[in-house]
Amino acid sequence: MAVVPHKMSRGERHMFASSDDGAMMKQIQATHSPDGREFAVKPLLHIAEDVFQRSRPGVLAIGGEPTGAQQAQLDALEDKVLENGLHETLEILSFTINKIACEISCKCSGGGDAHATTMSIFNIVSSYSWDAKVVLALAAFAVNYGEFWLVSQLYLTNPLAKAVALLKQLPDILERADALKTRFEALSNLIRAMMEVAKCIVEFKELPSQYISHDTPELLTATAHIPTAVYWTIRSIVACATQIIGLIGMGHEYIASTTEAWELSSMAHKVTNIHSHLMKQLTVCYQHIDEKRHIEAYQALIRLFEIVHIDNMKILRALIYAKDDQLPLFDGNTKRRASLDVLRRKNVLLLISDLELSHEELSMLEQMYHEARQHPTRLESQYEVVWMPVVDRSTPWNEEKQKAFERLQGMMPWYSVYHPSLIDLAVIRYTKEVWHFNKKPLLVVLDPQGKVVNPNALHMMWIWGSLAFPFTSAREEALWKEESWRLELLADAIDPVILSWIAQGKFICLYGGEDMDWIRKFTTTAQAVARAAGITMEMLYVGKSSPKEKVRKNNVMVQSESLSHVLPDLTLIWFFWVRLESMWHSKVQHNRTVENDAIMQEIVTMLSFDGSEQGWAVVSRASAEMTKAKGETILKSFMEFDEWKELAQEKGFVPALNDYLRLILPGSTGSIPDRVVCAECGRPMEKFIMYRCCTD
Repeated sequence: MAVVPHKMSRGERHMFASSDDGAMMKQIQATHSPDGREFAVKPLLHIAEDVFQRSRPGVLAIGGEPTGAQQAQLDALEDKVLENGLHETLEILSFTINKIACEISCKCSGGGDAHATTMSIFNIVSSYSWDAKVVLALAAFAVNYGEFWLVSQLYLTNPLAKAVALLKQLPDILERADALKTRFEALSNLIRAMMEVAKCIVEFKELPSQYISHDTPELLTATAHIPTAVYWTIRSIVACATQIIGLIGMGHEYIASTTEAWELSSMAHKVTNIHSHLMKQLTVCYQHIDEKRHIEAYQALIRLFEIVHIDNMKILRALIYAKDDQLPLFDGNTKRRASLDVLRRKNVLLLISDLELSHEELSMLEQMYHEARQHPTRLESQYEVVWMPVVDRSTPWNEEKQKAFERLQGMMPWYSVYHPSLIDLAVIRYTKEVWHFNKKPLLVVLDPQGKVVNPNALHMMWIWGSLAFPFTSAREEALWKEESWRLELLADAIDPVILSWIAQGKFICLYGGEDMDWIRKFTTTAQAVARAAGITMEMLYVGKSSPKEKVRKNNVMVQSESLSHVLPDLTLIWFFWVRLESMWHSKVQHNRTVENDAIMQEIVTMLSFDGSEQGWAVVSRASAEMTKAKGETILKSFMEFDEWKELAQEKGFVPALNDYLRLILPGSTGSIPDRVVCAECGRPMEKFIMYRCCTD
């Protein structure tokens, strides 16, 4: 997404224009003739800031030896100077800094014109860049300001400071500190605003040129106003210096005056506004940089997945966290942080989801994971799961999201990314654009070399569990070749009792729907037919997909009225239907359709049953015999059992039922005919698939 440069409001334009038009701005630009010399301005700015922070009434009460805390601060400051090589820089710049400091002292003592003094400073720093100009001026002011407060703080305990203070009339000033409180506060506020503008100007200079060049519109817009910002910062330095120098040797009337405090506050307001507008433009520049970095990282990720690796570490570092400064994983078993090395050369299943991973999905995955861990030496148990939480970064991370994340993470027995912030924006983009993540969870499979062998094995996991190992597309194809439409495929792992019924050779009826009246009629009739046919038929209610309160109530009534067996948990009902949907998705991934795949025809039929408003039933015996129909049709066939009773004795119950269903209503079994004619116009109708919202 392209970054739109910040457009100035009329008020902003007026603020800059007031100092930008006419002779004054021409004067400023006329003094600017940089000779290309550069120095690290940030360390010098840090020293100036340190002076300003310590040069306030009551900041340090120094007497004799410094306290432990003060000595630590002094040592830290010394270290900072040494680390940045500032001694060498100051040797070169000390003359310029002292020259500016003298210019400020001299010009401000005589009560000269503030603009003229500001321009004289511009002339001294003419050969430096804009960021260097403002930092040098601040450093020079820090010398004068620091000297004033150093004597003020020491004069009660140090004889030399006492003598200097007397010459400067400082005791009189400090004795009237209460009267000067407003002025000192205004002075501190203006200095703080000046420092913020200076930091902002330096930050513009330090923007990475590989991501934002000088001719980038976003940067051009900002840098056009930096000379104005530098001017008003140096002009503010002159105002502050005038105030400090004006205190020395002046009478009570000057001290009691509030005009100067108002002028400082007015200047601080102006400089603060300049900083605010520069920060807006800096934000736009950072957006541009972030976008460039994001594109670069995304393209690097694409290239990384195209390369063959000796192990999976490069891929995992790119996806989860590339730095070594912290442990990026959370072990759900030990509840401790872990390094990426625990995943080295292993099959890794990346569970990608948002923070709305459903209880049902988590519960079934956890069950399958624990089953695999019960037999750790089996080949199909040789994998690790890692949860990658993908969250929307456009909205701020808050306590509610943190709690949702911690709740999910705490429920997972496998590894998870320690915090969503460790996942780079480029990785989030990759999951969406390459792996097509969009709300619904994915299970991306990486082999021990980090190669993606399946962009989503969640469907395989739902259908076959850990038997799908190593979860490759080739393994998926092989499993389907071994499959046929049978009750074990339809209801495997839903309830162990089903496999027991199959082993005992019992007739089994799975049925669903929400109409309780139909359920009562159907179960009563089916049981009567089973008795008449001399067979044992076990019946199991499997409700509807997205089971809600109505299905839960039906479960209770079916059980209390002893109509049939029920699944004890709504999660199992959800899982029955999610497995069917997963079968459909899996077949689609392998380009199977109802036209070229018999199992696909059966899957679509079952899903169409769920999409209708009425009930349905599947009747089976062992693996070889299965038939199915919509609710009213199969109820009618059971009620008319006498008409096919003899056929049931000859061919068997299920084949006879299947024949009768086809006889009473062709197509009633739910299969989708290739050609259907419109009842009104007589022309062939177009076939389409309708998805209904789970809340319907």
